[in-house]
Amino acid sequence: MDTDSGIVRRLPPPPDLTVIPPPIKERNVFNVLVNKSDRLFVDGRVGDIKTLKMDTKEFLSNPTNREDLPEKRIEEIKFIGSYQISKGIISLKNDRGTSYDMYIQVQNELTAAVNELRDELSKQKFGVKFSELTNEDYIQAVQKAVPMSISEAEPENIGGK
Repeated sequence: MDTDSGIVRRLPPPPDLTVIPPPIKERNVFNVLVNKSDRLFVDGRVGDIKTLKMDTKEFLSNPTNREDLPEKRIEEIKFIGSYQISKGIISLKNDRGTSYDMYIQVQNELTAAVNELRDELSKQKFGVKFSELTNEDYIQAVQKAVPMSISEAEPENIGGK
């Protein structure tokens, strides 16, 4: 690579070691794993990069409030009003042998899913895509309503064929 590039994502603040985090319910975690052979697994089943974005959107939005998809909490968000925020977290894990190309493809699909959910909400509330918003208050409101909840584990030797 001749240019510096990276994945733009705001990291969460360091955890407060004095606070014990609450347990996370299994239904609120979307497990995405890529093995050393670049095979994708989603929630323990063989996945497909072509449907990863759609599957992620379905998981995060849980439009029909299925019991096997994430819970939601209702919160009053300035400029948006009362909104059901997903408690869903995407847990991404890669094998050390995962190719860079596959790693980037998975990152792109997960990010695209969140961005599309943000675009849909932004169009509904403000009449434009999220990427076209210029009002910082509106941007923060949409980000609060549709958080980028991706937890990436340190790569390890997962194996697989």
